[in-house]
This record gives sequence, structure tokens and C-alpha cells, in this order.
Amino acid sequence: MDWINAILQGTLLGGLYALFAAGLSLIFGVMRLVNIAHGDLIVLAAYLGLSVTTALGLHPLLALLVVVPVMGGLGYALQRLVLNRTLGDDILPPLLVTFGLSVILQNALLEVYTADPQKLQAGPLETASLTVGPLAIGVLPLLMFATAVLVIAGLQWMFYRTALGRAFRATSDRQDIAQLMGLNKAHVFGLAMGLSLAVTALAGVFLGIRTAFDPAGGGSRLIFGFEAVIIGGLGNLWGTLAGGIILGVSQNLGAQISPGWQILTGHLVFLLILAIRPRGLFPRIDG
Repeated sequence: MDWINAILQGTLLGGLYALFAAGLSLIFGVMRLVNIAHGDLIVLAAYLGLSVTTALGLHPLLALLVVVPVMGGLGYALQRLVLNRTLGDDILPPLLVTFGLSVILQNALLEVYTADPQKLQAGPLETASLTVGPLAIGVLPLLMFATAVLVIAGLQWMFYRTALGRAFRATSDRQDIAQLMGLNKAHVFGLAMGLSLAVTALAGVFLGIRTAFDPAGGGSRLIFGFEAVIIGGLGNLWGTLAGGIILGVSQNLGAQISPGWQILTGHLVFLLILAIRPRGLFPRIDG
């Protein structure tokens, strides 16, 4: 029964990893941009949630009403003012700029919030659980997983059923032709980054409710997000969810063997899948 519980809890944890990864998958699919600062932006969203809950006395989930649009606006401004200037045939400039952004965010958060770990207080939600036979399912992990499914389903619907999604796909496939058809590439990329950071806001607040965070915690979140994206297959949003679940389950099974094996097992599974399927388990097939 302990193993079954580990698989269940790992599956639910995979929902959080999928939220980490969804924004990465989105901007890579649209712009072919690898955002090294993504993990630090997740931590930034957690700190924004902390500031909102402290200043306004709101529950962390209600704070999302403020944090999501703020992060979305920040993403749009960041893309229009900085990242659009780095995009081109050479992948090195965006990598260097987002790495620099990562360093700036870490030091700014350290200066404003100090190095002390913080946590968002969500009251009874943190310990509430549902009993299903011999298993106890936490309400918070279940909420995170359900949110991940809804977010990915929403992004998938937006991509293939809306004008904005068609603009994303057209600009991603052929930027020159999209420009000739009247699409503003800079604006479309700004909207993509804004949407990516809106999803990142959800991930950051849920992270802050689930566990303590600090300014230096962005690196591990970036790694988990990358691993989930690559396991699932670049550009495949549902594959991102599958990748998050595989990563979460493998970590929990490793912890079941030995607590020290939790993170290592996830990395080993990632390397094994990468060796067997370099494009991931469910790579996007265009056309």
C-alpha cells in the first residue's frame, strides 16, 4: 500500500511540475526561446503572492487575482522591451540575457526579502485531505493537479481554436509570412511571454503554499520544469503534463526506497528517457 500511495502522491506532485513546465513549453513552442530565468520568475511570483497576502490580508489563492495579471504584464513588458531584441538565428544572445536576468532577480529578491525562507499560509487547506479507502489524498495536491489539467487544456484549446492561437502558430512556423499577413511579431511574442508568466504565477503561488521558498530556489524549479518538458516532448502541452507526472512518480518511488534518492531518481529517469527517446516520449508532430 505504501508503494501505491507513493505513486498517487507522485502523480499529484506531477501537476505542480507541469505548471512549472507549461510556461517553458509555451514560449519554446512559439519563439524557440529557452528562458534560463524561468525558475527565478516562479520564485518571484511566490514572493509577489507573499507581499499581496501580507499587505491586503488575502488568502494566497485570492492573491492570484493580483499576482496573475501582474506577472502577465511583466512578461509582456519583458518580451517587448528586452527579449525581442535578442531573438534571431543565434540562440546564444537570449540564453545570455535570460541568464543575466536570473542573476538580477536572485539578487533583487535577496535584497528585498532577505535570505530567510518564507512560506504562504493557506490555513486548513494545507492539511485537509480526502479519504479513499486506505489512502489519504491531500486537497492541496489535488487542487494543484486539477489546476494543471485545466491550464493545459485551456492552452491547448487556445492554440487550436482561437485567433490568438492561430497567430502563435503562424508566427512560430513562418515569421516572415506572418508579418506579411499583418501580424505584429513583437506583439505576438509579447502576448506569448505574458501568457507564459501568467501560468508561472499559478506555479509560484502553489509552490509557496506547498513548501518554503527563498531567493536561491529558482534553479531547482527550472531543472524540474525542463525535465518535465523534455520527458513529455518539446512543444507538446499534454506531453508536458505526462512528463511532470513521470518525474513526480519517479521521485516519490525513489524516496520510498531511501529519502536521499528522491531527487536523484527523478534525474536518472530523465536521463534514461533522454537516452532512449531524445525528442521525448510524445514529441509534437506538425502538420
